[in-house]
Amino acid sequence: MPIAPKLLQLSGQLMGQSESEGWIVTSDHVDMTRPAQPIRAMHLDAEPQSITIDANKTALLIVDMQNDFCTEGGWLHSRGIDISPNRKPIEPLKACIEACRAHDVPVVWVNWGVRKDLLNIAPSLQHAHNPHGDETNLAQPVPGTRSEVIAAGSWGAKVVDEINPGDADHQITKHRFSAFWDCETDAVLRNLGVKTLLIGGVNMDQCVMTTLEDASFLGYDTVLVEDCTATTSPAFCVQSVLYNVKLLFGFVTQSDTIVSALDVAEEAAP
Repeated sequence: MPIAPKLLQLSGQLMGQSESEGWIVTSDHVDMTRPAQPIRAMHLDAEPQSITIDANKTALLIVDMQNDFCTEGGWLHSRGIDISPNRKPIEPLKACIEACRAHDVPVVWVNWGVRKDLLNIAPSLQHAHNPHGDETNLAQPVPGTRSEVIAAGSWGAKVVDEINPGDADHQITKHRFSAFWDCETDAVLRNLGVKTLLIGGVNMDQCVMTTLEDASFLGYDTVLVEDCTATTSPAFCVQSVLYNVKLLFGFVTQSDTIVSALDVAEEAAP
């Protein structure tokens, strides 16, 4: 007689992050059925079309909201770049983060953190950050600041104080523009059972866009949260990103839409 699945779930060892993604193991049986979670439908106003996603298969992915890009005394600020645009996502991100945590939607942080010996950085990436060879190189201290340019473990690589998660959520260190290249992001998301990504952070036309593109190529449903995303680049770069996301790679929505949709999905859940 087959063993009742519920008995296995009660008596076995879960190997995985949840029953819907893992095995239930006993001394003489392995249950690989991975029972699906009930759908928590979220209806979002978005462009180019409205969409419905499942909160149980969704994560908020936050890219590079770190001091070197968003805080006075950081690397961009030391180069004379106006960082005020990169601070605009802080408040809408705060609302999204709080809502996602309250409704059990994973929050995943991906941030630059290069090795100080630069053995994970190719010459092309060094050149991208120091095109003329006469500026402070990656992982090096910037005189007169707290920055060691996006070096792993440094102040510049930490998330800005207003939304710094401390030890909370899921945190990933990257060393490419895209969070999916030479990085563990895809494995983490798949083990969380994520199919849909709500994406925010900086810079919109660089790390956010390459991350969103690669996520789309890997089969994730991608939703750019416009007011949770920014760049210090010219306005035409923002226009290009929004145009291409809506044309080719996914959808665009706003933070208040997500917060409201999570509340409604929770109320409608059985």
